[in-house]
Amino acid sequence: MTQDELKALVGQAALQYVTPGDIVGVGTGSTVNKFIDALATMKDQIPGAVSSSVASTARLKALGIPVFEANEVAELSVYIDGADEIDAQGHMIKGGGAALTREKIVAAQSRRFVCIADESKMVKALGAFPLPVEVIPMASARLIRQFSALGGKAHLRLKDGAPLVTDNGQHILDVTGLQITDPLAFESEVNQWPGVVTVGVFAHQKASVCLLGTSSGVKTLTF
Repeated sequence: MTQDELKALVGQAALQYVTPGDIVGVGTGSTVNKFIDALATMKDQIPGAVSSSVASTARLKALGIPVFEANEVAELSVYIDGADEIDAQGHMIKGGGAALTREKIVAAQSRRFVCIADESKMVKALGAFPLPVEVIPMASARLIRQFSALGGKAHLRLKDGAPLVTDNGQHILDVTGLQITDPLAFESEVNQWPGVVTVGVFAHQKASVCLLGTSSGVKTLTF
């Protein structure tokens, strides 16, 4: 199966975690787009969704699924999103699509995080994928130096030759050269650095379940 077919497979499989009558937390990215398309088949059974990005909001609305603001909803039963990397404990790196802050907010609002990914995203240790960190622009040069002290090389993410601006009006640093052996401690430390909005390690908001698309079908991992 192609990677695109695997994404469609896990997107469809995630429907079993959607409770009719509940608002659904929806993430961002190419795998989530497959889930949104699948969710449209049961849109009459749910009130709507809370979305983690402008792009996902547009896709949901185009398919006739109402979108609620996070502040309008007390708690979500489930948040469904992809990952750039996931380890055997359910810790993830996220933010390749630059929506990590809103993704972490919606994940924190949800009782259960269901990660949908293809098998290429499963890793023994986080860090091979460049770690996204959303930062306040005036702090970026100093934060690049702080990551350098940890052995990482941070670069400002560009789009069309200019710094990429997130949905929150901030910038993204992508950090290479790290091997994150203690994701919880790493996330806690970097989150304290002045100027960091969100680090793309999801250990405090880790996955409860991962639906992993493999050549032999969907593998369900529970953490």
